Amino acid sequence: MAFDYKKEYKEFYMPKNKPNIIEIPKMNYIAVRGKGNPNEENSEYKQTIGLLYSIAFTIKMSYKTSHKIEGYFQYVVPPLEGFWWQDGIEGLDYNKKEDMEFISMIRLPDFVTKEEFDWAISEATNKKKQDFSKVEYLTYDEGLCVQCMHIGSYDNEPATIEMMKSYAEENGYEIDITDNRFHHEIYLSDPRRCDESRLKTVIRHPIRKRK
Repeated sequence: MAFDYKKEYKEFYMPKNKPNIIEIPKMNYIAVRGKGNPNEENSEYKQTIGLLYSIAFTIKMSYKTSHKIEGYFQYVVPPLEGFWWQDGIEGLDYNKKEDMEFISMIRLPDFVTKEEFDWAISEATNKKKQDFSKVEYLTYDEGLCVQCMHIGSYDNEPATIEMMKSYAEENGYEIDITDNRFHHEIYLSDPRRCDESRLKTVIRHPIRKRK
């Protein structure tokens, strides 16, 4: 049975639709940075997703090649994630999606070192004859956060975000979004195959003790 991060780490990927506070450990990701409205046809965001999954599946299927990764085990590719922000404002303005900046990500198993990541980039470049120079190996230590499962349209996220903010404040914390700590989303549903009203998205915000 392939290792499934969503099932094995439910505290990170399957929270309830009520806020909770959680410490997120350091993790490694495949990542691509970009900007613009993610919903537009041929948007930079949609292009990054193809790049991410090409590298993710190159690593996942490496066991079928002559390249053997030390410590490899079969696993389900973790869900797509994203950090989002807009310069000059606190939080996100959902009416100005063209100003959104993002880092799209897929978590890497711990056995994937920077050297193995570089091999995957080279392997995918040679096989697909495509430019993967925008794809990076990102190590991120997210720390203390408030998170909640959001069910429904992405445009309705502000109501869940407000609930998370209130919960954090009631427990002696404040939201701590900065240039290095971001609004974080984890996508558990494929919007191409799921009714908008049933989309499941983990929303996570960094917090700190209120002064």
